[in-house]
Amino acid sequence: MEIKPIIAPSLLSADFGNLKKDVQMLNKSKADWIHMDIMDGVFVPNISFGIPVVKAVRQLSEKPLDTHLMIVQPERYIHAFKEAGADMLTVHWEACTHLHRTIYQIKEEGMLAGVALNPHTPVAGLEDVINDLDLVLIMSVNPGFGGQKFIPRALHKIAALREMVERNNAETLIEVDGGVCRDNLADIMAAGADAVVAGNAVFKAEDPKKEILTLKNI
Repeated sequence: MEIKPIIAPSLLSADFGNLKKDVQMLNKSKADWIHMDIMDGVFVPNISFGIPVVKAVRQLSEKPLDTHLMIVQPERYIHAFKEAGADMLTVHWEACTHLHRTIYQIKEEGMLAGVALNPHTPVAGLEDVINDLDLVLIMSVNPGFGGQKFIPRALHKIAALREMVERNNAETLIEVDGGVCRDNLADIMAAGADAVVAGNAVFKAEDPKKEILTLKNI
C-alpha cells in the first residue's frame, strides 16, 4: 500500500501580517498538521512567537497543531501550551535534563509527546525512550531560522531511527524538519520518514495549496 507523507506546513514562513488568511488557506488544503516553531532566543539564536499566537491559531485552525519548542527548560511551559491548544508537543533532547519525566508530563496533559534532535545529536540516545514517544523530529537544518538548505547527512539519521523504531516494535512517527521540498522529499520518505515540515516550500510557492498537494503525492 502506498503511504503518503504527513505534511505539516510551518507557520514560521507564513505572512504574519495576515496570519488568519494563511491558516484559513491551510484549512482548505491537503495539509495534515500545522507546525508551530516556538523560539526563545536562548536555545536558538532567534525569537519567533509564543503562547498567545498558538492560542489564536487554535481558534482558527481545523488541523492539529504540531508544536515544536526550541526553548530552554521546556517542562515549565507544558501545561500552558496544552491550555493554548497544542495537540502535539515536541521538546529538544538537548534542552531536557530529565527527558523521560518531560515526555510523561506531556502525555499526562493529553498531548502527543515528541522529541527533536539537532543535526549533531545521534539517534542512539533515544534507545531507552523510543517506546515512550509518539514522535521524533529529526532536524535537517540547524534550528533557529527558516529557509535553510537540507543537510544530506540527515538521511542516514532517518534510516538509523527507522531501524530503531522497527527493532523495538515502537509506533513512533518520524518527522523531518528543515529544507524539505519537492526535490528531496522522495529521498526523505525512502529513508523512513512519516511526516515532514515544509515552510518556504509551501509559503513561498506561487500556489501554496497546489504545492501542498504536490508534496502530498510525491
